[in-house]
Amino acid sequence: MIHVETRQAVHPDHARAMDTAALRRHFLAEGIFAPGEIRLVYTHYDRFVVGAAVPDGAALVLDRIAETKTATFLERREMGVVNIGGPGRVEAGGQGWDMAQGDVLYLGMGAGPVTFSGQGRFYITSCPAHRALPARLVTVADAKEMKTGAVETSNKRTIRQFIHPLVMESCQLVLGYTTLEDGSVWNTMPAHVHDRRMEAYLYHGMEPQARVLHLMGEPQETRHVFVANEQAVISPPWSIHAGAGIGGYTFIWAMAGDNVDYTDMDFVQPEDLR
Repeated sequence: MIHVETRQAVHPDHARAMDTAALRRHFLAEGIFAPGEIRLVYTHYDRFVVGAAVPDGAALVLDRIAETKTATFLERREMGVVNIGGPGRVEAGGQGWDMAQGDVLYLGMGAGPVTFSGQGRFYITSCPAHRALPARLVTVADAKEMKTGAVETSNKRTIRQFIHPLVMESCQLVLGYTTLEDGSVWNTMPAHVHDRRMEAYLYHGMEPQARVLHLMGEPQETRHVFVANEQAVISPPWSIHAGAGIGGYTFIWAMAGDNVDYTDMDFVQPEDLR
């Protein structure tokens, strides 16, 4: 079963007037990991798609969705898949890849139908592409690792870059994930915006009762949403994206837009936030 939800783009003037329910309805993707289903959120931010496939022991096929009006989902798109569950397998274009927890698979434009199987919990990201590039499985060992932050500022963390210019080539998709070390809670501070790209955060590895306080909105008009395990936040180009959590967690960041320069961001210092 495939379920697709469409989210329209929101102007920052509109976001300023939203209450909690409206913020969650427009920017939070809940319930995307459903056993035996593929669930996608098609956004009008750079036509970015987030979602998940949970085979639950039976194969699931992502072939065509009405929202793209193409013969197959990947006819004019590229895709990044992260396995956050048990051993799983993904097949596309006559190839197959066994994926352990934490592995990332890149599928290029024109790869055809995609089959998910095994015990994996597959997080799906996708955006339009302008040319076909080779599929590639990037394991945790293959990723570019960077340690940053400090205990004193409660943000000591490890960033792993997978679909990234330092690791491999893509059209516009950039993806990796960040894991907080014990005792650290802030995932990105100082906050930043990048008007050239949108971004999506998937939070996972959390206890059921834990939450992340995700900060969003314009730097001088911040808002917040409380996010649970395996929920994603859609972050517009005009919005900051930062947060603090209860207990350990990992967040997967994925971006699409005008460039693939990971460092292309405009920092906002804490004293300038409102």
